Amino acid sequence: MKAFFDTSVLVAALVAHHQFHRPSIELLIRFEKNEACCGAHSMAEIFATLTGRTGRDRVGADEAILFLRSLQERLTIVGLSEREYLAAIEASAGEGVAGGTIYDAILGHCALKARAQTIYTWNIGDFKRLGAAIGGRTRTPSD
Repeated sequence: MKAFFDTSVLVAALVAHHQFHRPSIELLIRFEKNEACCGAHSMAEIFATLTGRTGRDRVGADEAILFLRSLQERLTIVGLSEREYLAAIEASAGEGVAGGTIYDAILGHCALKARAQTIYTWNIGDFKRLGAAIGGRTRTPSD
């Protein structure tokens, strides 16, 4: 795998009026399915983000599912096994990760599993604090 997409980039790519929509969607369409991936956990994060918004930004569940299906067709979805999941948490705890940062760490370990060369995210700082193996691969779509 060449590219791993964090949830922040995928949400921006899906929401047309998002401030980072253009660079996110332009990057996403550059890759073929065999070159790009995301974490399985991102699917739940995307659904939660899209359906949890308020007002005109809120997306219905059916529309969110359509978005997820389109991502499934476009990206390889990477999940961790039970052992890999616990190992990722243990390794992250050893790096000083606590609280919600563990979710970024799980995605980072999915990227490592996929042998992604680059992790694209709009939350660079969150990933940089996960150690060199993960943090050293991060870039924004506009880099």
